[in-house]
Amino acid sequence: MTEMTEKARIGAPSAAPVIDGFTEEGENLSPLNAGPVKAHSHGGGVGVPDSSRAGRLTSYKLADFAPLTGREEDWRFTPLKRLRGLHTDALTGAAPKIAVSGPNGSEAPAGITVETVGRDDARIGTAGIPEDRVAAAAWEAFAEATVITIPAELQAETGVIVSVNGHSKDPAAQHIVIVAEKFSKAVVVLDHKGSATLSQNVEVDVRDGADLTVVSVQEWDDDAVHASAQAARIGRDAKFKHVAVNLGGDLVRVTPASKFTQPGGEVEMYGLYFADAGQHLEQRLFVDHAVPNCKSRVLYKGALQGKGAHTVWVGDVLIRKEAEGTDTYEVNRNLVLTDGARADSVPNLEIETGLIEGAGHASATGRFDDEQLFYLMARGIPEDDARRLVVRGFLFEIIQQIKVPALEERLAAAVERELAAGNI
Repeated sequence: MTEMTEKARIGAPSAAPVIDGFTEEGENLSPLNAGPVKAHSHGGGVGVPDSSRAGRLTSYKLADFAPLTGREEDWRFTPLKRLRGLHTDALTGAAPKIAVSGPNGSEAPAGITVETVGRDDARIGTAGIPEDRVAAAAWEAFAEATVITIPAELQAETGVIVSVNGHSKDPAAQHIVIVAEKFSKAVVVLDHKGSATLSQNVEVDVRDGADLTVVSVQEWDDDAVHASAQAARIGRDAKFKHVAVNLGGDLVRVTPASKFTQPGGEVEMYGLYFADAGQHLEQRLFVDHAVPNCKSRVLYKGALQGKGAHTVWVGDVLIRKEAEGTDTYEVNRNLVLTDGARADSVPNLEIETGLIEGAGHASATGRFDDEQLFYLMARGIPEDDARRLVVRGFLFEIIQQIKVPALEERLAAAVERELAAGNI
């Protein structure tokens, strides 16, 4: 297994010499990144384009984003021809239907409100601004949004299941807003199923003192294409856990982002993905430490099997100069089960102040651990069963973070089906 682990060097200079063809994030493969700084509609835009998350282009306007070529840093791993027009066509299709309930079809927890609102609702646009062309296209195209609100101080004992059921391959846009008011506590599950060609924006507003978990499950049919930008803003002393589970679909690209807006916040971001032959599952996350004394932890794990199975994980963490006292660490692990599969893993850590508690990242991609297999087989467990036990133990750490028993059981069964399908 190949592993890369890096710990931030406190007090490192912010402007070190850069070798031609490289940026502070690593190798720059895009010729579009050479040249003058591009104009930004929002969020500043200082420095070489795409070299810093602090200067990333953000805009509600599709016209502000150039047509995609596949050479852009954000899109160099994505097979654009398989996006089925989400980056080129008008998103005029019918959005997947949304239904809200409790676990196993029960009623949603009392007190939680679900509304369908127009584009002019004041809660829309509070948590995030599109950072890429596909998200901006969805922003311009959606006609109405679904707003789910957990009232102040409500302690929801059971999960809120938001079923997103696709029924059309026509390119469509969707907008969802989740608001956790002050000192509330809840788990909200976005459960994607069916067939769709969907560009989706999800905004999450975690207000002061709230404790919110959002679980985004992509268990689409095999022909689905889904791009989902999920942006969260974290209030004072608030806690936010995000769990992304990517299992189904032809091409799925999820880009969760968490931004601290007041001190004392805590963020945990977990991910599980299992790619079969021909599947492209892409996860690009961003943690924005924009204020002092906040903590973040990231752990994503993936497994791959079959020819052409491709997973992408890119983890960006930005510690701005104002974010003194930051404590952050991100980890990605990939288990390649068969020949012909490919996992790309790119951790990025950008630090603008040396006055932090700690920061670092780790990445590893490899095959089965021979020592684990030997240990199990030496105790009489057949090799095939031993391999499955290793994969279960590897992935179930993420499933256990969901804290909705019915969903945990369902996803555990889905992993078992994946293993059986691959004869692992």
